[in-house]
Amino acid sequence: MIRRYLQLDVFAARPGQGNPLGVVLDAQDLDAAAMQALAAWLNLSETVFFLPPDAGADYRIRIFTPGSELPFAGHPSVGAAWAAAQHRLAQPSAGRLVQQCGAGHLPVRIEMQGAQLLPFVRSPRAREIARHGGPLPHGLDTLIAPGAQATLWDNGPRWWLLEAASAAALRAFRPDFAALAAWINATAATGVAVYAFEAAATHALAVRAFCPGDAVNVPEDPVTGSANAAIAACLHRQGRLPGTDGAYVASQGRELGRDGRVSVRVDGDGEAWIGGQVQPVIEGRLDW
Repeated sequence: MIRRYLQLDVFAARPGQGNPLGVVLDAQDLDAAAMQALAAWLNLSETVFFLPPDAGADYRIRIFTPGSELPFAGHPSVGAAWAAAQHRLAQPSAGRLVQQCGAGHLPVRIEMQGAQLLPFVRSPRAREIARHGGPLPHGLDTLIAPGAQATLWDNGPRWWLLEAASAAALRAFRPDFAALAAWINATAATGVAVYAFEAAATHALAVRAFCPGDAVNVPEDPVTGSANAAIAACLHRQGRLPGTDGAYVASQGRELGRDGRVSVRVDGDGEAWIGGQVQPVIEGRLDW
């Protein structure tokens, strides 16, 4: 069957700066095994598949890495929201949509930045499920901020969150991926997200996300929506959100030659929203 296919760059001010995403617009007849096989063949960090929604949702997606299905992921959800609105798979009402995914029904806002669609997706509420009391993997033990502790947060994916001593130290950090993978696998986590406050004209937070146990071909993720949402939840609980009125921008991906920007908002109910610019790079057809 011939299927419409997009490849998007999410959290990118221009193509090549963000995180690539495969989007299959016509997946209604594909079962999970076929979606997994196609995602593995495309070999992107994530591919989303559009399916007919259930009652209460405007569109439905399933999210696959090359090796597994995810209930929620940030850059696939933001990219899917853009695709749904741009390709008229769903009609926003007062700029609002509802996305159905493995994590349930998630509210979506579609804003306009000039002539460009700017999507925001409300993350599933993150919850802290563990604190790390033992020694950290090699490298992280010297990177962590004084007095800080690694905590494990779940918002679909499960991220160890760690505050670095400084943005300069975080950006210069060279991870020991074998040590990180062993720790991540042993604790049944998706990865570890390290952040540091960085007062800059374009952003307030620097972030890096490592997931060598979950995605061996992408040991460091270029730009990670779910990790940024978990960090926002953690900082909100601590009363340490940067920016103004719960809104700030996080910088991620420079160490990989990217320049991703994640717009983060924490609303009055303490819910984290993630959004950003989406650039269409490829539009074509798949014969699958």
